[in-house]
Amino acid sequence: MPEDARKRLEKAFKGMMKALFREEGASLRIELLEEPEVAGFIEEHARVLDSSFAEVEMSDIMRARLRESDYIFSGIKTFHELNEAFPSLLDENGDRKPFNQFLNDVQAIDSTYNKAYLSAEYNHAQAAAEMAAKWEDYAEDGDEYNLQYRTAGDDKVRPEHAALHGVTLPMSDPFWDEYYPPNGWNCRCTVVQVLKDKYPATDRAEAFRRGQEALAKDTKGIFHYNPGKQGKAFPDYNPYTLSKCNTCTRKLNLSKDIAENELCEWCLACRHYTPGSNARYQENKQRYRELEGNPDYRYVQFDESTGGLKAEHSMHNQSGEGYKFELMAVEAGFNAGHCVILGPEPNNQYKQRSTEGGWDGHPFEVSGKLSFSKGSVRNGLKHCASKRVTEYAVLCFPNGGFDTGIFNEGLKMFNGLKEKEDGQWMQFKKIICVQDQKIVYELDL
Repeated sequence: MPEDARKRLEKAFKGMMKALFREEGASLRIELLEEPEVAGFIEEHARVLDSSFAEVEMSDIMRARLRESDYIFSGIKTFHELNEAFPSLLDENGDRKPFNQFLNDVQAIDSTYNKAYLSAEYNHAQAAAEMAAKWEDYAEDGDEYNLQYRTAGDDKVRPEHAALHGVTLPMSDPFWDEYYPPNGWNCRCTVVQVLKDKYPATDRAEAFRRGQEALAKDTKGIFHYNPGKQGKAFPDYNPYTLSKCNTCTRKLNLSKDIAENELCEWCLACRHYTPGSNARYQENKQRYRELEGNPDYRYVQFDESTGGLKAEHSMHNQSGEGYKFELMAVEAGFNAGHCVILGPEPNNQYKQRSTEGGWDGHPFEVSGKLSFSKGSVRNGLKHCASKRVTEYAVLCFPNGGFDTGIFNEGLKMFNGLKEKEDGQWMQFKKIICVQDQKIVYELDL
């Protein structure tokens, strides 16, 4: 970690302690996150992690996802620092300490969290970003090649990671969902593409046995994730979160399951204040106020936790098989904090084919496919292109099976229609893939 970054963070920590020193209550308030010094510390911490992959080549959307992951991770970590520092405000007699004494007493917290821990976290963010970029690159070829796990090959390799060296499987194999590197703090392992005729696939049962052996010490399952597929530098379950965080829907369900859990509330607050997200949150809330009393709209709902907004115009067509896919798309966007509004579909306008409505203000069209294949991806995109004003193409796969490699093959097939002049191809601004009412993939074009 660069020394100048450490000095900036040390200064930001001092500012955050000034904000904490102003607290008067008996417990931490969620609103503390709104204090400029606290928000500034989180942003500075996230900026340090972001700098670890500044030179790594990747798509803009992957970089944005990794940066958001860094910010949320930094926010949850900050909660622990504040929670640990809070009792130090008072001396053994219950009296408030002078600020300089308080600041001196919390220096150990700064040193532990923002020097010792951050060093390993910085290295992990860098390794995760490098592997996420590789995953993006490999996805262009899909299963044309096998992927092979390789260690650094020197005397510093951990014996448990050496057990994975040479494991070879197609990119679509679920093995890579759990054992794609980095597989531990300061892990230097990688994955490379290899020719199928030169490196045949490892027996799957053998591969998973070796994977379990490699991560035997990861008893909490923190490193069982794929940064490329999930678009995250840090998994939802990490040293600062709870095991249930891996299944949290970000809609207060988790915090209701765990009584009075401040960490869950802090997580939701962090997501509201993720750089760039707050503006959309406020826009959606204002739009909700406008639609709430409008008789032309029904099912108007705003989610205070995610900032998601959904609504349906009274003239939207609810008949036909496609409507259930539209609702699936709406729920996925709504759950992820987007504004998704099903618009009017007038049937009396000559030769006019309306899109479903607006997704964050962009005309979107939905196509649902019961099976996932490269052909279904191509055909779904063709359907969305038939509405010539479509900007966001939303593909719904209710039966699951999404795979990035297969998606890219289908996208190539769709792009092969570009030279034809029959209106089957068009340039979208974004493609969104949905399964189980969740967004599983987004591609900005």
